[in-house]
Amino acid sequence: MTSVTPVILCGGSGTRLWPLSRSGFPKQFLVLSGKESKLSLFQEAIERINAISNSDISLEPTLIVTNEEHRFLALDQLRELPDLRAMLLLEPIGRNTAPALTLAAFQARDGGADVELDPILVITPADQTVQNTNAFAKALQDCVAVVNADQAKKTITILGITPTAPETGYGYIQRSQGEGAHHEYTVAKFVEKPDLKTAESYLVDGNYLWNSGMFVLRASTWLAALKEFRPDIFGAAEIAWQAKSIDQSGDVNFVRPDAELFKTIPSESIDYAVIEKCPGSAFTVKMVELNAGWNDLGAWDAVWQVGSQDSNGNVSSGDTLLSNTKNSLVHSTTRLVSAVGVNNLVIVETADAVLVTDRANSQDVKQIVTQLDAQKREEKNLHRKVARPWGWYDSVDEGERFKVKRIQVKPGASLSLQMHHHRAEHWIVVKGTAEITNGDKVITLTENQSTFIPRGQTHRLANPGEVPLEIIEVQSGSYLGEDDIVRFEDTYGRS
Repeated sequence: MTSVTPVILCGGSGTRLWPLSRSGFPKQFLVLSGKESKLSLFQEAIERINAISNSDISLEPTLIVTNEEHRFLALDQLRELPDLRAMLLLEPIGRNTAPALTLAAFQARDGGADVELDPILVITPADQTVQNTNAFAKALQDCVAVVNADQAKKTITILGITPTAPETGYGYIQRSQGEGAHHEYTVAKFVEKPDLKTAESYLVDGNYLWNSGMFVLRASTWLAALKEFRPDIFGAAEIAWQAKSIDQSGDVNFVRPDAELFKTIPSESIDYAVIEKCPGSAFTVKMVELNAGWNDLGAWDAVWQVGSQDSNGNVSSGDTLLSNTKNSLVHSTTRLVSAVGVNNLVIVETADAVLVTDRANSQDVKQIVTQLDAQKREEKNLHRKVARPWGWYDSVDEGERFKVKRIQVKPGASLSLQMHHHRAEHWIVVKGTAEITNGDKVITLTENQSTFIPRGQTHRLANPGEVPLEIIEVQSGSYLGEDDIVRFEDTYGRS
């Protein structure tokens, strides 16, 4: 029986899918694949990779490497998947995929039930789609067999995607001739994103495949290769890992490398740090071809490609009305969106932003995000409706010296014990039961009851009931920013 540890790399902000994807709620946590399951890309990635288990493969708990900021988004979505064993490895700051994989390799090496265990890691990003999941599982099983057959532990296997077009946005893998026992080929070299003429020649050649960013290798192999090719990354990551801390939420562990030490790790991708240096070295890279309707959803045009198209080639979701419109993607989040007499457009509506672009230019949405960042606009980072570990809030109105929020608190959850220097708050319960700490008093309110929290008063909102609690909060004061919070106690480690 071969021991395999699934690894999900769940970083990135998905700027090309703005305004739906934002740094506070990136694309991997969105439902974008066009399937009826309504799972997020993150959840689909977990289910796909765990489906490779068979009579020869024993799966260890799934390791998920994500940003500290997104830990509760990941945790909430994990809990929607039944019978899943998982652990969250939390990065204090993004350092690209090579340090992320290194954390997973350290955990696989150090954290198994058997300290001598050297599991095979199956690594996939959290933001891709695959139409044929059976073909995907078979290809990964072949990759595992290739790695398992190498007693020297020097083999890395990568999934190469059968190209369907002369794509200039992907890196390519050139394979050597000669298919192995598990449908693998030796990788001759890796090629950077080509121009169109070169990409067309690759398509005709037939020995060039897209680089999927999905790898299979032993934990010890990755660490040995990283130590050889990028000892600076290895050394800095090892020091940060040795100073890690571990805590728990329910049955899921949070593992945190030391934050200050982690920031010293050089930022680099798996490919640049190690994989592209391996051909011709002591480390062999093999490739198994995947022809399964793969897409990395790098831009809105890719979302249109994988979506369910109507007879006019349109992909629509939400409250939409289309007339004389073709080959367009129209997404509504909060209101009716209509399109008349247009072709090849992307129209995406959210509560606080609307995007309109030609599908051919959808890669350039990142330029809008750059402008938002330069102007320090909140629309870059957060939606109007913001997820929190205890539930969510929706800022429904705002003016001079006032803000109105709709707040939902999960059953059994509570906000931090906190105070504000610059604002007072009125709370009105519209659904459920609220337990409210207001200074030295604790009161219980139900539907249509309200209370007032003076500026500077210590307070807390909790839901002691079995149904979600909803309140309307009216803030008033000279400053209403989210950073005007002083936390004294917090269930979620934010105080």
